[in-house]
Amino acid sequence: MIVRHLTFRRHGVKSGRTVLVSDMHAYLPPPPQDLKLDLPHVVGQEHWLVAQTRNALEEPLRDSRSLVVQLRDRLADLVREEGLRPGDKLPTEAQLTQRFKISRPVLREAFKLLEQDDIIYVEHGRGRFVSAMSAVQVDRPITVFESVTEMTRHFGYKPATKVLSISEEVASDLLREKLKLDEQARVIRVERLRMQGSEPIIYSIDYVPRTIIPTKLYDVDWSGSLLNLLEKYKNRPRMSAANVSAVMLPSDVIGRHDLEGFGPALLIAETCFNAAGVAVNYALDYHRGTHFTFSLARK
Repeated sequence: MIVRHLTFRRHGVKSGRTVLVSDMHAYLPPPPQDLKLDLPHVVGQEHWLVAQTRNALEEPLRDSRSLVVQLRDRLADLVREEGLRPGDKLPTEAQLTQRFKISRPVLREAFKLLEQDDIIYVEHGRGRFVSAMSAVQVDRPITVFESVTEMTRHFGYKPATKVLSISEEVASDLLREKLKLDEQARVIRVERLRMQGSEPIIYSIDYVPRTIIPTKLYDVDWSGSLLNLLEKYKNRPRMSAANVSAVMLPSDVIGRHDLEGFGPALLIAETCFNAAGVAVNYALDYHRGTHFTFSLARK
């Protein structure tokens, strides 16, 4: 099966529940214009027994990810590993806030992410329950919306960010369409490489409306998570609409940055939206084909 182009939403509108899942292995051999997907059907259905949470889950959440993302992952682990079967009710908010030592607003944001992943569902007046999709074994599906930094760390990398260029420019027709900008609107363009040691693993270009970050460009630290940076300006992205395609890096990029050995890449081009549904970032992320494999659940 040859797939050249995929379109999806990261944390978009939910569809019906299902028990069919496939792992999408994005192998990217030459010729570069094609993407070969090996789709072995994996249906993981296990009957869970209700169990007490492990001591590790009772510790406060502390690492480099946001609290909401950490909590989403820990709750998903709780469902998968601690014996909850589809239809079982989750512990109450009071129990979980005490267990994880977090606030209710953080817990509710984590619940929203689990709902968008179809891991849980809500029955108003009754509580939150484990969905049928919890039986589907998909490790970090491509539809999860997270920063590139968080994603690379999940793959076991310890990425360093190399900022290649920062500039301000008039938005092109494409950017005005993607970011819903007026004519003559200006955008910030940030070009970066994610490095694993001396190896480049992701080449990315991000565009942000200039009105969102009015600060002088060189007074901003562009080496960290763009999602966290936008949060400082009260415009943290919460979801995106994305296209995926198998490509080679543009020839001018290869020559300008000495990336001849980068090889075929999986390009994710996405428009990111804040909680109000306003477009705040257009991103082009070229994932090196030899270093990344993505999964998805088919509904």
